[in-house]
Amino acid sequence: MASYRDLLQRVRAEIAEIDAQAAREVVEGVKPPLLVDVRRRDEWDEGHIPGAVHIPRGSLEARIEKAEPDRDRPIVVYCSVGERSAFAARALGELGYENVSSLAGGFTDWKRNGFPTQTDAGLDPKRRTRYSRHLLIPEVGEEGQLKLLGSSMLLVGAGGLGSPAALYLAAAGVGRLGIVDADIVDESNLQRQVIHAAADLGTPKVDSARAAIEALNPDVEVVTFRERLTSENVDRILGHGWDVIVDGADNFPTRYLVNDASVWHGIPVVHGSIYRFEGQVTVFKPGDGPCYRCLFPQPPPPELAPSCAEGGVLGVLPGVIGSLQANEALKLALGIGEPLAGRLLLFDALATTFDEMTLRRNPSCPVCGDEPTITEYVDYVEFCAGVHA
Repeated sequence: MASYRDLLQRVRAEIAEIDAQAAREVVEGVKPPLLVDVRRRDEWDEGHIPGAVHIPRGSLEARIEKAEPDRDRPIVVYCSVGERSAFAARALGELGYENVSSLAGGFTDWKRNGFPTQTDAGLDPKRRTRYSRHLLIPEVGEEGQLKLLGSSMLLVGAGGLGSPAALYLAAAGVGRLGIVDADIVDESNLQRQVIHAAADLGTPKVDSARAAIEALNPDVEVVTFRERLTSENVDRILGHGWDVIVDGADNFPTRYLVNDASVWHGIPVVHGSIYRFEGQVTVFKPGDGPCYRCLFPQPPPPELAPSCAEGGVLGVLPGVIGSLQANEALKLALGIGEPLAGRLLLFDALATTFDEMTLRRNPSCPVCGDEPTITEYVDYVEFCAGVHA
C-alpha cells in the first residue's frame, strides 16, 4: 500500500508546480492568474497573498465554479507548504481547468522571499461561531457577514410587519437597526406583533423592541425614534444614514411620505402591506424601477381601504410578509440575488399561493418621473383624505 509521501510524489508528477519567484512575476503581469488559497480559515486570517480568494480545500470542488467559471484562465493554488495545493491542483484538472499550477513551498516560501502579504480584518471566533451558517454560503461568507455588520436599516413601525423583520435582521447580524414608532404595546398587539410580550403592556414599542433585539443579538446597535414619522422629522431621521428602509407602516400618509423621502434621499424601500388573509411585498429602489406613487398615484378612498384594526388580520400573516421583507433587505445589503424591484409579490394565506405582478416606472410620476411636479413634502394626511395638494 502506498504511503502518503508516495501518493504526494505521484500527484506532483501529474501537475504543474511554480516557485514563489515565478508566481510573483505572473501575479504582477498583464494577465494575472486567479490565486486560490486552500488553507483553513485560521491560516488565512493570519495572512495571505494579496488578491487571492479563499476556498478551503474541503469546499474547492463545490465552490470553484462560482469563483472562476472560465476553465481556460490560469489558476495558481497554494497552501502552507505546497502539499494540499498539489492535491487541489489535480482536483481542478479533473474538473476541466486546463492551466492550473501549485505554488511550490506554499505561503511559507512566499513569505520567506519577502513578497507582499495581507491580513484582513475579519470576524473574531465568537462571531464566526454565531454566524457560521452564513459563512458556509458562498454568496455570503465572511465578506458578506462583515457587510451586514456594517449595514444600517431603518424600520418604519414596530408592529405586525416590523416585529418579524426586526428579529430576523437582528439575528442575521445587521449592525444598526433604527426603529420609528410612537405607539405603546397594548393587548390587541400580542396576537401578531411577536417582538412584544405580555410583560411589555403599556411600554413604548420602541423600548420593547429594543430590549428584545438586544437580548437576541448584542452585536446590534438599536437607534429608537419614539415619534410618528412626519414631514417635519423625516429628513432628520433619514439623516442618520440608512442603507435600506423597511416600511411596515399601516396607513397611507406614512407610506407616501416614506416613498417621497426615499426617492429624494436615494434609499431603497422594502414595502409590505397586509389585510385579513392577503399580503404584498415589493422593493422600491430609486433609479431602478418604479416608486410607490407609480403603483398607487392616488390613495384609495378611506372606505375602500380599511386598516387591520378595522378589518382584521390573520396573526401569522405579518410573520410571512415581514420575513419576506427581511429577506429582501438582506439581499439589498449583500448585493446578491434579484430584489423585488419592479415586481409585486402577492400572498394569499387562505389558498397558500404566491402570485407576481410586473411593475413599471411611470415616466409621468410626480415624484420619480422625468419631470417631477412634487419636489417637496406635502400635507400627506390631506392628500390621503382626498384633498390633493
